[in-house]
Amino acid sequence: MDGQVTVRVKVNGETREAVIDARVPLVQLLRDEFGLTGTHFGCLTGHCGACTIALNGSAVKSCTILAASADGDEILTIEGLAEGGELHPLQQSFWDEQGFQCGYCTPGMIMTARELLAEKPQPDDTEVRAGISGNLCRCTGYQNIVKAIQRAGDERRISR
Repeated sequence: MDGQVTVRVKVNGETREAVIDARVPLVQLLRDEFGLTGTHFGCLTGHCGACTIALNGSAVKSCTILAASADGDEILTIEGLAEGGELHPLQQSFWDEQGFQCGYCTPGMIMTARELLAEKPQPDDTEVRAGISGNLCRCTGYQNIVKAIQRAGDERRISR
């Protein structure tokens, strides 16, 4: 068990535990140990944003964080957004506005947009583009992603 650590985290509302190598990034714990494959491996350097999750309420790139350092923390992944079989408003707006093509960047975009909308419920185009600037998409021109995020913000305002 040399170099092994026990990590206990609350993921999407459920307490989970795993014994892992101390050098494992958080994205690997989520995918390999907990089967939450919605969080994607991308660049493993924090540049692409495909691995973005919410850690203790803040959007972070899970490839840049050692899983062992998240012991005792609360994590929300893309799988945890939907409730009762209903898509989260951001998930639904990405679907409605066709804010994806291959979908690889989509979970990270949505998790980043979730934090953006919490801070700025009705962002303009420039604010959305700045807010998602740490997330790369190789398929789209970002226009439908921007529209999807703005739509989700509008729907949240209407439903309050």
